[in-house]
Amino acid sequence: MRTILFIALFFAAFVLLAWLFIDIFIYIALAIVVSSLLRPLTHYIATAQIYNIKIPRLLAVITSYVIFILLIVSFIILFIPLISEQIEVISKVDFEELYGRVTIPLQNFEAYLIESQLTNEKEGFIVNSLKENIINIISNIKIGNILNQILSFTGSFFVGVIAVSFISFFLLYEMGSMRKKLISFIPNRYFEVTIAAYNKIERLLSNYLVGLLIQMVSIFSMASLGLSILGIKYALTIALFAAVANLIPYLGPILGATFGVIVGISTGTDLVYTQDYLILIIKIASVFGAVQVVDNILLQPLIFSKSVKAHPLEIFIIIFAGASLAGIPGMIAAIPVYTVVRVSTSELYEGYKSYRIFKVQKK
Repeated sequence: MRTILFIALFFAAFVLLAWLFIDIFIYIALAIVVSSLLRPLTHYIATAQIYNIKIPRLLAVITSYVIFILLIVSFIILFIPLISEQIEVISKVDFEELYGRVTIPLQNFEAYLIESQLTNEKEGFIVNSLKENIINIISNIKIGNILNQILSFTGSFFVGVIAVSFISFFLLYEMGSMRKKLISFIPNRYFEVTIAAYNKIERLLSNYLVGLLIQMVSIFSMASLGLSILGIKYALTIALFAAVANLIPYLGPILGATFGVIVGISTGTDLVYTQDYLILIIKIASVFGAVQVVDNILLQPLIFSKSVKAHPLEIFIIIFAGASLAGIPGMIAAIPVYTVVRVSTSELYEGYKSYRIFKVQKK
């Protein structure tokens, strides 16, 4: 009974500290994810030999980081042509004409009301009032506040990047020594079962991260191939965004498809008639529909149910619980956090029970 109370108090203290120091907890969690992704590459480089000379672990960690940064930079480069074209398109837009085209349904509705004598207002009473409200909203936006928010976000972002890089670097470089120090704090009576639980958690989380990587690569490959075959511009950029957005459960596929439609319409300079836009939307939607069928039938059951060994309904509830607690970040982190808590509780309890730690010792 005392052991159960100790475990309960430990988890309560952990949750309280995570809540009080949420920023630090997020940095540590992200650092663990980054170090877990880079650990196989670092281990491979560190164990490789060049002319019978073993590569130092420090150099292996730095090389892994360089490869990781180059990969991120190459992803960002894919978005540069799209962003530059969008800026050029926006600079050439005649907003008066665009507003007139967008408000055609409202103009028709106004004409119907006036012709049916359902209102005594003059023509344009809806469209003009809407335009005035939009102008008032834009004029009330303070550029200074926006710049302050941008600067604040930029500062927080760079602080986060530095913190995550620093923590993950030492997790990779001193992983063996840190693990030995943590193991040394475990009492002998709990040693075997705690190590078994730790190894199982590490294995499940590793499988989950590898599964997510396979899912992203698969979605990127299928989406880019399908969009390229159908002649959609910036197919690779759309596919990359969709693959990253798919990390957000349930909401990610919608964001990816919406981004694809927006990019397709905004870069479709050869589109003239309404049916052209409709055909383009159908093409993009069909690609993402096919990708989601493969993802839902093959990829997600393999990643979620097999890697973390949880029931799909169980995963569904946990994801929405994470969304209610922390929004989109909570949805992304829900499954790994739940895996750690579930495996820790079940493994430790079963292990301690088998070693009769929970049983009252008779004198």
